[in-house]
Amino acid sequence: MCLGLLFLSACATRLEPLSLPPEVTAEPSQSTLWRELNSVRNDDWNFLLNDGATALDWRLRAIDSAIESIDFQSFLWANDTVGQALERHLLNAAERGVRVRILIDDTFLLGANADTEDLRAHPNIDYRIFNPFKRRTNSFVTRQVLNLGEFHRLDHRMHNKVMVVDNQVAIIGGRNIADEYFGLHETGNFRDMELLVGGSIVRQISAGFDLYWNNQWSFPVDVLIPSTAPDLESVRDDRPLHDSIHSEESGEIRASMWRDMVGQATSGKPYMFLDNPAVGNPADQENLPVQLANDIVELIDSSSQEIRIVSAYLIPTGEFEAAIERAEKRGVAVHILTNSIRSNNHLSAHSAYRNHIRQLIEHGADLHEVRVDARDRSTYMQAPLEDKMLALHAKLMLVDREKVFIGSANFDPRSLRMNTETGLLIHSEELAQQVHDAIFVDFLPQNSWHLRIAESGQVQWVSDEQELDHIPSQSFMQSIEDWFFAHLPIEGEM
Repeated sequence: MCLGLLFLSACATRLEPLSLPPEVTAEPSQSTLWRELNSVRNDDWNFLLNDGATALDWRLRAIDSAIESIDFQSFLWANDTVGQALERHLLNAAERGVRVRILIDDTFLLGANADTEDLRAHPNIDYRIFNPFKRRTNSFVTRQVLNLGEFHRLDHRMHNKVMVVDNQVAIIGGRNIADEYFGLHETGNFRDMELLVGGSIVRQISAGFDLYWNNQWSFPVDVLIPSTAPDLESVRDDRPLHDSIHSEESGEIRASMWRDMVGQATSGKPYMFLDNPAVGNPADQENLPVQLANDIVELIDSSSQEIRIVSAYLIPTGEFEAAIERAEKRGVAVHILTNSIRSNNHLSAHSAYRNHIRQLIEHGADLHEVRVDARDRSTYMQAPLEDKMLALHAKLMLVDREKVFIGSANFDPRSLRMNTETGLLIHSEELAQQVHDAIFVDFLPQNSWHLRIAESGQVQWVSDEQELDHIPSQSFMQSIEDWFFAHLPIEGEM
């Protein structure tokens, strides 16, 4: 049967790019709320979304504040508590007359997670899928096999996460739409980070969304998946979130929350990092643009004192590793936080990373790995904590306590060479200090392993309670699997 599927996938016609009339985001809304906030301040401002509860509140609050437009772009959208809440709030916005555009990567749009497609039934909601699979099933593995003939195109994914409201405010960073990114999962949650921003940078973020929306590989959902009586009533009838998760607000309270937040936000000169949404043919893959990767290297090369890197998946490319080594030779202190073997939700990614551990430490990096049992994990998830594990999903870089990058890009080959990514670089000592204070706790020995090379030459993992001479795996079998993957030539795909 597998051979038959391979034959069919090789012989079947490929999906051809689509040409549609271009669409652009409307000019910034001049509603009462936004005019009032612009009178409070008219600079580029930034508000750190450090924990999931705050990030969910402001995401839903922004949607509820929309008057004219919402542009939403994500890599993953799960059909769970957070995913359904977002559906309901977006549908409510559309019923108020707001134009909603949704652009989702096709990697995880199958099974229950494809239910978000029901939103297409509303006349004010346009739903597109980026770089789609032509032959579709509800099985991840089967779909991959059926589309093997287009592997070179489908291997390049849209990993961007952006939401723009009324072309006045935007959220950009690392969070996908699923419970575990907002601290609501029953067993495991991510430590992540985003920025809520306003000012002139929002128009650039909107233009970036339009660039992807109008790309030839952004397909209206109806072109790929025939409509089968979408059920909007099921979206409307979902029970509202419990007050411990999110409390619905009156317009007056909502406006007051915006005024207070904008007044407290930090100023900073922003620069947008954005990859082009090139997909192309297999022959063109070597020429895919890597603007963001080049920007990251330039950012490292600009450092003179200190770099703090937080990356869920750390598999340094040659260019990235060389930039880190140049920084260390200049006397720059390099501090790195990434996932440990137990907190990494992709074992193969850890296996590729482990091949770089010794070189990173020997060249001078201060290397830390997140502990699943981090003592301060209550910051990132709801109680009770006893059976809940922590993992890292944030992607950020702090340079010389004056520049901050926060975005969707991990520092690995998939983000820096294959997938498309976006993020913001903010020049602001005040925001840099906020980020430093926010991540300081993550580096503490009660929350992460500190890696060092002992006098014996062995790498050691040190916490506030233990010193280990081996990778702190969950079991012997996990160690064997990790060792096996580390010897496979798969690093370029990680």
